[in-house]
Parts: sequence; C-alpha cells; structure tokens
Amino acid sequence: MTGPNGLGDLMRDPDETIRRMDDWAAGFAAKAQRYQAAQEQTERLRLTATSSDGAVSVTVGADGTVTDLTFSNKVKSFPLEELSRQILTTMRRAQAGIADRVAGVMAEQLGDEDRETRGLLLDNLRGRFPDPDEPDEQPPAAPGPVPPAPAGGAAAPPVTPQPPSRRPAPTDDEDNNPW
Repeated sequence: MTGPNGLGDLMRDPDETIRRMDDWAAGFAAKAQRYQAAQEQTERLRLTATSSDGAVSVTVGADGTVTDLTFSNKVKSFPLEELSRQILTTMRRAQAGIADRVAGVMAEQLGDEDRETRGLLLDNLRGRFPDPDEPDEQPPAAPGPVPPAPAGGAAAPPVTPQPPSRRPAPTDDEDNNPW
C-alpha cells in the first residue's frame, strides 16, 4: 500500500491528501444535490388517466396515491358497480405510468449513476403498478377440489383459508427492544 498512488504517497504529501479529500467531499455533495433534485421532482409528478368514455378522470402521485378524481355528467346514469369499476380501472391506468416517469426523472437528474439501485427501484414500481392492459403472467389459481358429500347427503361447505393472525401491538410498558 506504499507503492505509487498508495497510502505512502498521501502521507508524504499532505496537500495532495487534502486536495483529494476535498474533491471526494465535493463529489459527494454534488451527488447528494442530484439525488435531492430527483426526489423533489419525483414528489411533484402527477399522472392522469381518463376512462375511454370520458366519464372518469383520475390523477395519481408518484407513490400511487390518488390526488384528484373527477367525473363527467355521464356517471349520473351509471350503476354503482360500473362506476366503481371505471374508477379502479382508470386509477390503475394512471398508476401504470409511474415507473416510466420516475425513470425519466432519474435519467435526467442522475444520468448513468447507480444503475443497480435504479433498476431495483424501477422494478419495485413496475411490480406495484403493473400495466393493467397486459395480461398477468400467471393465470388465477383454479379452485381446489370439493370434498365428497358425506353419506348423509348434503355436501360439506368449502373450507375458506383464514389469514394468519397478526401479532398484537406492543403495550405502552414495552419499549420494543429485542434484547
């Protein structure tokens, strides 16, 4: 480590050491500013989708939350089930564009920096907000077999799996310290 450009060279030239540390700190500060700008720009993102008949319009933020929901007069004649379906479908269409818009912000602000981190983030967004027009990769599971009817005649009701129980919230006297 005392060879060319090693620790020994830095120890012999403290001014060079200080210059390198200053360069490193300046690079780190510039990177932090680029990430801050990307975060701020992402937080301002809004994506809007409108139903094909123009009855429903939904705007979402980059985190997928609905920030605006508007209806045309057409919805007055919609059955509630149809209105619900249109709202959800339109919301999912708006959310489906989140990953591409965030990718654009990241490319603009960060360039080729941290490709692996960017890939993980965008894959996560695409998983959370898939394109609703693309078919699912896995078809829904078929219902399980129905058990045979008991000898008495009536079929047994299907067994519905129960979700796992949640752990109770800690009481005030617990400090959540695992030790």
